[in-house]
Amino acid sequence: MPDSQLPPSPSTSNHTRPLPQTGDLRRSFTVLRRQADRLQRILEISQILTSTYDLDELLQIILAAAIELTKTEAASILLLNEGGTELRFAATTGSNRDKLMALRVPVENSLAGTILRSGEPMVFDDVRQDPRHFDGVDKQIAFESRSMLGVPLLMRERPVGVLEALNKLDTSPFGEEDGQVLMTLAAQAAVAIENARLITALQKAYEQLNRIDRIKSDFIAIASHELRTPLGLILGYASMLREDLKNTDTSQQLDVVMNSALRLRDLIDDMVNVQHIEEGKAKLVLTEFVLQEVVQRVVEAVRELYTTKEQELLVSLPAQPLSLKADREKIALVVNNLLTNAIKFTDPRGRIMVAAELKNGEVQVHVADTGIGIPAREVEHIFDRFYQVEPHLTRQHGGLGLGLAIAKGMIEMHGGKIWVESVEGLGSRFSFSVPVAGPSHK
Repeated sequence: MPDSQLPPSPSTSNHTRPLPQTGDLRRSFTVLRRQADRLQRILEISQILTSTYDLDELLQIILAAAIELTKTEAASILLLNEGGTELRFAATTGSNRDKLMALRVPVENSLAGTILRSGEPMVFDDVRQDPRHFDGVDKQIAFESRSMLGVPLLMRERPVGVLEALNKLDTSPFGEEDGQVLMTLAAQAAVAIENARLITALQKAYEQLNRIDRIKSDFIAIASHELRTPLGLILGYASMLREDLKNTDTSQQLDVVMNSALRLRDLIDDMVNVQHIEEGKAKLVLTEFVLQEVVQRVVEAVRELYTTKEQELLVSLPAQPLSLKADREKIALVVNNLLTNAIKFTDPRGRIMVAAELKNGEVQVHVADTGIGIPAREVEHIFDRFYQVEPHLTRQHGGLGLGLAIAKGMIEMHGGKIWVESVEGLGSRFSFSVPVAGPSHK
């Protein structure tokens, strides 16, 4: 090949550069290696932080990482108080933790406050020469602060505290890599603090709910016990007096007393039933029986209720006996609650229908009415405890709103389900199903 066709030599080309020296390559490799090690360590720390929700432990992990990765003597996390005027130590390294926890650093005229307000990382090569240095910390724990790198803790882009690293071990100045590392750790600290606060608040709410629930349970247990005894006496004596005073005005007055006492007894029974279901104390007594017999018994028991309102009650039961294995009394109570609910919320001269069928190995019972119906927005709450479709101050139908909750609990104990279909102003259809062979867990 002629010389003119040879590529230009490196020394004469306008696009050439000298080969990097071995020392430059080694320094570049060292920097890259250090960055990779730091990233790997930060990843490991992130994984460790997900293993606990204990705030003190989380913050100590972050501080240990800050010291390790920035090669500093000490580190601390300060959080802003609710008033926004002071910073308190939330975590710190060293043996003087208790002393530091008692200190408060003013936001105004302090280095930590300056970092907080700036919202950016800040380096102070010699804090001793800065008039904003709060030396109360150093005096309290006999520590000499020299250099400091501080970054803000941000929650939803709002500064809530400061993460500080103090005194480079090799006396070199803080670099850009140190700032990046500390910002990453500060972000993790902010997330950890927020999560821990949320979990703590949730735990406190849960504990408070449990306390309230225990108080409620104790109240129901005591009240039901204390009320049942005098109530039994009232019913007993009223019954005897009514027999002695038949066909008199006093007899009618005693009927009012007995009906009121029976209503109170039913309310007490409802509260106790709900409590037993919630606490898992309710037990099933399984026997084989014919459903039609139970339905007819309940219909007869509520006869006075629907005849008083001149309502029509239609019963449609198959001729073939529907035998099932279940708790007879609990199934009867469910049917009773659905029927009395239908009677209560259906106007005088309205219509109520009771039907039953066998379907896919389950017995289904339906109670339909031409009552007031349920607004669509309230259907999902209809089986909740103490829930009433009407506002409690204006409801006209009485009751505690426990009957449907009891029905739901007892049907679910049988491994069945209960549901409602309703159109506001036209009526409702409540249905439940239970396995013919009995609950599978029994």
